[in-house]
Formats: sequence, structure tokens, C-alpha cells
Amino acid sequence: MPKSIVAALQIGSLPGGKGETLEQILSYEQAIIDAGAELVVMPEALLGGYPKGEGFGTQLGYRLPEGRDAYARYFANAIDVPGAETEALAGLSARTGAYLVLGVIERDASTLYCTALYFDPQRGLVAKHRKLMPTGTERLIWGKGDGSTLPVLDSPLGRIGAAVCWENMMPLLRTAMYAKGVELWCAPTVDEREMWQVSMRHIAHEGRCFVVSACQVQASPEKLGIEVSNWPAERPLIAGGSVIIGPMGDVLAGPLRDGPGLLCAEIDTEELVRARYDFDVVGHYARPDVFELSVDQRAKPGVRFI
Repeated sequence: MPKSIVAALQIGSLPGGKGETLEQILSYEQAIIDAGAELVVMPEALLGGYPKGEGFGTQLGYRLPEGRDAYARYFANAIDVPGAETEALAGLSARTGAYLVLGVIERDASTLYCTALYFDPQRGLVAKHRKLMPTGTERLIWGKGDGSTLPVLDSPLGRIGAAVCWENMMPLLRTAMYAKGVELWCAPTVDEREMWQVSMRHIAHEGRCFVVSACQVQASPEKLGIEVSNWPAERPLIAGGSVIIGPMGDVLAGPLRDGPGLLCAEIDTEELVRARYDFDVVGHYARPDVFELSVDQRAKPGVRFI
């Protein structure tokens, strides 16, 4: 199936929490069917939320009680994998016939992870990728993934892989994913900046792959009824910018800004061979006699019973 329709669903987490946000996702079922989308990528931390501007009461050297309360509320809004939410998403995948890749906040014991989930229309939840490197103060609330969750999924559309937000800028992670043969690069994010568009085009051009980036969109903090210090009035908290890129770095659709929507483009994976004619980053353009990357794919639990 060289030709297919891929899509980025640009929506944001809702103030009512994961239940309300899940209903919002499910409400796009008919739009996905009408578009004929066979792959739908959704933003980072969509279920569970991206608490932009929240400090969780933390100062260097101490944590305030109200910050612990804020974290407890955030923890309660995370999802179990698998769980009721993943069952509902598997149903959406089955009914639409679309592969789904979306960002969630995954709860595992007492730790949260920023995770991308993969859904197959026939098999439901088939894989997950935990973000390897939380950025900045994300490290206050999220654990780090390990090399055991770096899947690339075979599908009739092509080989599907994902990297979450700024880990897209980790050169060695990109190299590992290229070596796994990724053809459809999914990039859930909350990064709305112009530089993000540059990064997405670079990855498509470097990896000679299709890139589907889905960004959250959020109204201004004032409209959301939350406080974010020093935030300009009426400026969106997250302005979107979802985009679909071809394997030569060409923009196929988007960027979509300042509102929700289903952004679609037709792709043809037969273009990948043509694109890689003069640049196959882990093939004929590699120098294994000079450079070598080792990737440890073992799970790294803190306690191992033997």
C-alpha cells in the first residue's frame, strides 16, 4: 500500500480532565473516517495533560505542601496502561481502521511517564514509547524511559516510529530509529515555535522519511481559568502548529495554528527510495568504519530479583 492518508489531530487536554479529553478524542471518529485517514497522530501528554506554567511548589532545596497537592491531582489524572482509556482508544482504532499514535501521561506504581502509545486497528494497543529525556522542569514530574521502549511498528502504510517533543532533537535517538527502518516518523509535541517546524523538516530530510507532528492547542490561561505568571493576556497557552512533512523536507500540510482540526495529507512510500538515492543516513551514507552506535534495549528496573 504505497499511497495512504496520514493525519495529525490537533486538539488539547480539556480542563475537565482525562474523561472529558477522551470524549473529545472520540468525537473525531467520523472526521477520521470521512478523511480516510489510515494513521492519526495526536499530541504529547494529551490524556493526562501538559501542565504548562505549573511549578508544583518546588524551589531548589525544598518542596511546598501545596505543590505536593498539585502533584497528587496531576497523578490522579494520569492513565494506567493498559486501562479503561486504552480500551476506548483501541475501539476508536478498530472502528476507523486507523493506526493511532498519541501522547499520554502513564501512571506506573508511583511514577509518571510521558508516553506515546501505538494502536493497531486489528490488535489494539500494541506498543508504547516512554520519553527518554524529560526537558527542564518536566524532570520534576516525569520519570525517564529506557531503551526497552523504542518500538518501530510494521504496518501496511510503512514502518511507524515515534519520538516525543524535544527528544526529537537527540541525534543518537534519531540514528537508532533510522536504523530500525522508520518510514513514518510520528512526533507528538507541545512545542509551538517556528524552530520546531525547522526541526521537523530537518528530521524528514535527514531520515528521508515522512514526518507527522501533532501539537496541542490551548486557549489563553485567562480563558482556561488558570494562572500562569507573566503570561500575556489573550495569548494562547499553546498555539498548535501541527504539520506533515515529506521525505525531502517539503511541507505537505500545515502548519495548523490557533485552533483544533484534523490535518491530512496523502503520502506515497515509494518516494522513500527516490529520496534515499543520494542520502541513506544509516546505509550508504554511513561510515561504520569510523562511527558506531550501541543501543541498550534492556529494561532497567530499579530492583531486579534473581
